[in-house]
Amino acid sequence: MALTKLKMTAIREMTDIEIRAKLAELEKERFGLRFKTATEVMANPMDLRTTRRTVAQLKTVLAERAAKAKAKAT
Repeated sequence: MALTKLKMTAIREMTDIEIRAKLAELEKERFGLRFKTATEVMANPMDLRTTRRTVAQLKTVLAERAAKAKAKAT
């Protein structure tokens, strides 16, 4: 399972809906990788780390947009 790391520029170009969909997909994948790590030897141990970091980047962009929208509203 080869994961491609998303660049921040690519993430920022995504819509909120696309980000949430990708986030749900990666969370599901991360859950599977955690079980795989516990039960067998993984082909590429960096997959878990890459997935975790990508999830964090997606959440960061969503938080930035929420803060920006909140600042605009006040």
